[in-house]
Amino acid sequence: MTVQARSERTMRGRVAVVGIGETTYYRHGASPDPEFKLALKAILAACADAGIDPRDIDGFSSYSDDRSEASRLAAALGTRRLRTATMQWGGGGGGCCAAVANAAAAIVAGLADCVVVFRSLAQGQYGRFGQAGAIETISGEKAYLMPYGVLAPPQRFAMRVQRYMHEHGVRQEALRAVALASYHHAQANPRAVMHGKPLDADKYDTSRWIVEPFHLYDCCMENDGAAAIVLVAEERAGEFRHKPVYLLGAAVGSGHRAGAVAHNATLYAGASFDTVAPDLYRMAGVGPSDVGVVQCYENFTGGVVMALAEHGFFRPEEANDFLTVENLIAPSGRLPLNTSGGNLAECYMHGFELVLEAVRQVRGTSTCQAARSDVAMVIGGPMVTPASNLVLGSEATL
Repeated sequence: MTVQARSERTMRGRVAVVGIGETTYYRHGASPDPEFKLALKAILAACADAGIDPRDIDGFSSYSDDRSEASRLAAALGTRRLRTATMQWGGGGGGCCAAVANAAAAIVAGLADCVVVFRSLAQGQYGRFGQAGAIETISGEKAYLMPYGVLAPPQRFAMRVQRYMHEHGVRQEALRAVALASYHHAQANPRAVMHGKPLDADKYDTSRWIVEPFHLYDCCMENDGAAAIVLVAEERAGEFRHKPVYLLGAAVGSGHRAGAVAHNATLYAGASFDTVAPDLYRMAGVGPSDVGVVQCYENFTGGVVMALAEHGFFRPEEANDFLTVENLIAPSGRLPLNTSGGNLAECYMHGFELVLEAVRQVRGTSTCQAARSDVAMVIGGPMVTPASNLVLGSEATL
């Protein structure tokens, strides 16, 4: 293979998001609809947003073992044929961007023409996500943790964040700024579950500890709902109702021994983007200074601190100075963050709501529009493996 041929292995500018859709977001267990119906509602809303016939969908992509199966969705929607169906490995929200990358890759490879990427959750129907149930046999990481009572995600991730804060001198105020920015943006977003429920520094500081260094407001919500986007090849982007939003770059994976059991990863105090972030920037043809707005998955605020540093927005030792509320809020903050409220205050749709908000930013339709929004980044699943990320851009960035 020639050097020129290798350089053409990119998805930059070759796929566009032409529709976004979501259901009402509910507190966990409060949805009146079953999970499959939620998925259908979000997909139909995305098709309506694009102005596309749902029967023209020929592919589906999701992650984290979404239960709304592609063949069943195709039958319910009356799609004429199903050509691709992809599921990204990994738990939680590490795959929220990877699912978009997989769908885009299918389009670029000619496996499909119109792919829906989605996530659906109804915890009242299936039980709370991540809750430790009654099990008799364990393997992998859990075998090293559960005998000692480390059962829940906050317990697992708190140790990594505590280590990072110790190594780099990161103060609690940096985590607090992430939470306050998310809640600030949610107050302008009527879709947000925490709309009308503002958070201030005193309320954050006096909230109960979950697992140090995580207060209550450092932890994501648990919700029911669904969200979806519609992808097509770039040559079709002008056929639809809204300004197209182009995929500039995507990356998936993790570095050396990131999945080592017994909390024995080489970069234990990290967010798993040490190798993934450079791949993203290489494909997108941009750097940190080009990014105007970021939607970063907050399973816990400490993961955001790590992830932003690993994407080059600041050095770890600069976290306390960079991560202030003023720097993180739209429109004119240095790096507006989670402008719809994110997992903390809009909805925890395993991070997929962040992808929709990045699309809105590039379109110019966010409830908290950033001053610079032609290049928007999404960061999925800090501290999990595989992790993933995206850069989306306007036509002007191509």
